[in-house]
Amino acid sequence: MKLKTYFSTVFAFCLPIIINGQTLEKQIKKIADKSNATVGVAVIIDGRDTLTVNNHEVYPLMSVVKFHQALAVAHTFDKANETFDRQILIQKEDLHENTYSPLREKYPQGNIRLSIKELLRYTLQLSDNNACDILFKRITDIPITDNYLRTLGVSAFSIAVNENDMHLNPDTCHANWSTPLETAILFEKLFTEKLFAPHLQNFLKQTLMECRTGANRLAAPLTNTGAAIAHKTGTGDKNRIGKIIAINDAGFVQLPDGQHYSIAVFVKDSGESPEQTEKIIADISETVYKHISKQH
Repeated sequence: MKLKTYFSTVFAFCLPIIINGQTLEKQIKKIADKSNATVGVAVIIDGRDTLTVNNHEVYPLMSVVKFHQALAVAHTFDKANETFDRQILIQKEDLHENTYSPLREKYPQGNIRLSIKELLRYTLQLSDNNACDILFKRITDIPITDNYLRTLGVSAFSIAVNENDMHLNPDTCHANWSTPLETAILFEKLFTEKLFAPHLQNFLKQTLMECRTGANRLAAPLTNTGAAIAHKTGTGDKNRIGKIIAINDAGFVQLPDGQHYSIAVFVKDSGESPEQTEKIIADISETVYKHISKQH
């Protein structure tokens, strides 16, 4: 069944995938329920079988929004028939302090020209907050980003603020949100459908495969398995009551035998340590991987 027709009925139809005598859903729920957090999961297997847990909740995207932004940036360049080689001037005032930014650390005085390719590497591989806001300011703004994503058939999400907004007021983190399934659908589309010119789409795929953040999350149990993962992480600070706003990871996994799945694991309001919250994501990733690899 094609993805476009399947996703229209996905909320009403999830297959009872069996693992160790229990459904995969029950296995995932067991991990989620024993944690001091709200855990949302979506898995799309080979574009056919879809499973969700706590998908009725919405979750702060945190830096996963940089994946959503990258899709909109690619669409903008696709329409203009441009490459990502265009360079833009970055000035010192573009490089906000007191925010996570390897870009600012490398070029503290600014006054440099970088290509869109380089900025996307900073956002997707290193989760650079300043690079993200530069792209929102100079290339594709927040309303255009939100509107474009809706043309892809997803709606249970919102892109409303930039990284600096979230830094100045952590409460605004909740303005950028998504269900796990909507983000998993976007990964599925990027890796299985033609969205942009090949040179743009392939660049995004390869850059996401070289993500350097969140090694202890979705990617952890896939090490040395032969599976390849392209993913984007998001990490929040603690809220007023001492809980982690959100720790997330979402991506696309290709198995050596050609099978694939898209997965999003979002954890919000976590009373666990950052390390234990990451382990929740890794444990769910391992459970899903073991099921799918055994099935095939």
